[in-house]
Amino acid sequence: MKTNIGVFFGGRSTEHEISVISASQAMHAINRDKYDVTPIYITKQGKWYTGEALFEVANYRDIPALLAKCTEVYMKPIYDDYKLYKVKKSMFGSDVLTHLDVVIPVLHGSNGEDGIFEGVLESTGIPFAGCNTLSSANGMDKITMKMILQACDIPVVDYVWFTDKQWFAQRDELIAKIEDKIGYPVIVKPANLGSSVGIGRAIDREQLIEKINDAERYSTRIIVEDMVEELQEINCSVLGDCDEYQASVCEEPIKSGEILSYEDKYMGGTKGAKGMQASQKRIPAELPDEETARIQFLASETFRVLSCHGVSRIDVIIDRKTRNIYVNEINTIPGSLSFYLWEATGISFDKLMDKLVQLALKRKREMNMKTVSYDQNIFSLGGGGVKGVKGGKLK
Repeated sequence: MKTNIGVFFGGRSTEHEISVISASQAMHAINRDKYDVTPIYITKQGKWYTGEALFEVANYRDIPALLAKCTEVYMKPIYDDYKLYKVKKSMFGSDVLTHLDVVIPVLHGSNGEDGIFEGVLESTGIPFAGCNTLSSANGMDKITMKMILQACDIPVVDYVWFTDKQWFAQRDELIAKIEDKIGYPVIVKPANLGSSVGIGRAIDREQLIEKINDAERYSTRIIVEDMVEELQEINCSVLGDCDEYQASVCEEPIKSGEILSYEDKYMGGTKGAKGMQASQKRIPAELPDEETARIQFLASETFRVLSCHGVSRIDVIIDRKTRNIYVNEINTIPGSLSFYLWEATGISFDKLMDKLVQLALKRKREMNMKTVSYDQNIFSLGGGGVKGVKGGKLK
């Protein structure tokens, strides 16, 4: 029997539609002679559906009509249970729809790329591609990510961070801190969103307040970063696990304004979004060899110190004045899975998907060798039971 891959996509995220596009590309790239594919679409309300109609992007123009052709499903939070169950069970017969062997999450943004969904998968024990709960959470949160990178001597731009409640309670103090530590211009970002959602540039105090007020609509944590005025943005993908990995060729996205926008990334001047591969870019980026090597090294180090897995895309900034290079962010589930970077590196899309499956199965084998509990029951030790609930002495 062929390995059955469950591809999860959609989700409760501002990047819902981009996830659908990326997943469609990934599912069509999977070698059907080797694997079966089960699409699992998560609606914006958080319900799970599967069905053949989910393979075609055109069907998502009418979601109610699409879901009418599909079956609502769920997984049980039971370790070693890899089945998909029907929500509406027939009077006769089994409520099991299918059995999954491995999962590839293609969920971008909140509630999918940030460790929440990965935690669901880890609780069942099913092999899955990509980062685990910890590395997903650290990679998604721009504040935590920069703290880790700084601690590991990976260069990042200066920044100030705070919560939405701090902003309303200590606005004047935070503005003074930003102006003293960074100065203008700055970039304001929600801490845990991607695809340029909620991101804005501020050149003075009035704009700073406006952009922070916009960013806090999307996140409880806000980051304000020094804006490199003469910047060059370069992206590089890394594939593997934190012990064995390789970097792709570099690309230079071409933006229409000062910030690479949602439209720049996904519309690409075409009719309808096609994913990151539709955006304007130079592949490979036109850089001196030593800068290319430096970016590939920093991308790999970012992947390593965050304990990443599968395929990620690391975005860096070059200051055109000084040629200093800074890591901007990591995308642990990049749009289009960065397949175009790997094709330019010599790995076809179907081989990339195969590699993700093999990495998922390898991690599962390695985790099975670790001790997670003891067979011995401490409550059965001694004659008088356990004194207290925690830290008590055995009698």
